[in-house]
Amino acid sequence: MTKVLLHCCCAPCSSAIIEWMMQNGIQPVLYYCNPNIFPEEEYLIRKNECTRYAERLGLEIIDEDYDHTSWSCAIRGHEDQPERGSRCLECFRMRLLSAARCCRRLGIESFTTTLASSRWKSLEQISIAGHWAAEQVGQVCFDDRNWRKGGLQQRRNELLKENAFYNQVFCGCEYSLAARLPMMQKPEIRKWIKGLKSARSAEWMKETSREICSRLMADGLWRTAGTVLLYHPLPGEVDTTLLLDNAMNMGKRVLLPKVVGDELELRIYTPDSLQRGAFGIMEPIGQLFPVESYHEIDLAIIPGVAFDRHGTRLGRGKGYYDRLLSLSPNAYKIGICFPFQMLEHLPSEPHDILMNEVVSVT
Repeated sequence: MTKVLLHCCCAPCSSAIIEWMMQNGIQPVLYYCNPNIFPEEEYLIRKNECTRYAERLGLEIIDEDYDHTSWSCAIRGHEDQPERGSRCLECFRMRLLSAARCCRRLGIESFTTTLASSRWKSLEQISIAGHWAAEQVGQVCFDDRNWRKGGLQQRRNELLKENAFYNQVFCGCEYSLAARLPMMQKPEIRKWIKGLKSARSAEWMKETSREICSRLMADGLWRTAGTVLLYHPLPGEVDTTLLLDNAMNMGKRVLLPKVVGDELELRIYTPDSLQRGAFGIMEPIGQLFPVESYHEIDLAIIPGVAFDRHGTRLGRGKGYYDRLLSLSPNAYKIGICFPFQMLEHLPSEPHDILMNEVVSVT
C-alpha cells in the first residue's frame, strides 16, 4: 500500500477520509498537529478521539506537542480577522508546514489534510497553505483534493454516529469560539462544558481546586468576612474542602445550602453535620439559618457551570442560586470555576444575579 501522511484535525472529519484511503490502497499515517485549538481541554478531547479511532483501526498516529503560545505568535496581527480571513491562512500555514516536515522526516512522498473536509474552511486557503508548506520543505508534495465530494460528507455523518465521536461546536481557536458563543443556547453550553470536564483527571481538578482556594484565602475579603456562604462540591466542581477547613479554623460562621423542594435553604455548617441529599450533594443537617438573617452574609462563594467576564453565571437550570442571592443583598458574590469554565460571553436573562467577581487560575 502507498503511504500518505494525513494531517488530522478531528475524528469526525478524519474518519470517512481514512476509510476511503484504506479502501483504495492507501495507508494513512495520521499526524495530529492542532495547536490552534482552545482551550486545552478541547484539544485533549479531539486528540483522544483521533487516537482512539486510530488504535481501533491499527493505524499509526503521530502526536505533535500542544503549543498554543507558538500558534498565537504565528497568527499575531490577524486576531481580528473573521473566519476564512487571513488568520485562518496563517493558521493553516503553520500546521501544514509542520505536517510537511514530518512527511519528509518519515520519507513519505505526499501529505494531505482533513481540513479540506470541513464546511467551515476555505479550500483555496488550504491549497495555498499546503503547496506553500511543500515548497518550503522540498521533496514532498501536497495533495489538495476536495474531501467533501464523493459522498464523504454523508459517510462522515454516519461514522460520527456509529462511533459516538465527540462532535465539536466550533472551529477550534478562541476567536472562532468567541464568534460562536453568542449563538449558543444554555443547554448547548452546558453539554459542551460537561464534555470539557471529561478531559481532565480527578488529580488535575483536585490540584487546580487547591490553587483556586489558596487564591481566595489570600484575599482580604475572605480574611475579614464573618459569615460566609460556601458549598460542598459535586463531582466536577471546584473542591471547597480547603476553604471549609480554613473557615472553621478562623472561627467564621459558615453556611451551606440544602435543596428543599424548589428552593435552597441555608444551614449552619459543622464538620459532623453532613449527609448525602438531593443530587448526591453532601448537605448540612445542622441548625437552620433563617431567611430574615440572610442580610448578615458577608461573602458568598458560588459554583457554576460557566461564568463570563461580566460576572454572568450559568447554573444547572433550576434557578436555585438566583433566588437565594436575591435575598442576600449585602453578600459580596464570588464565582469560582476551572479555567475552561471562564468564557467571554454567556446568554443572560433579567432575573440572573451577577457575580461581583469570578476567581479561577490561568
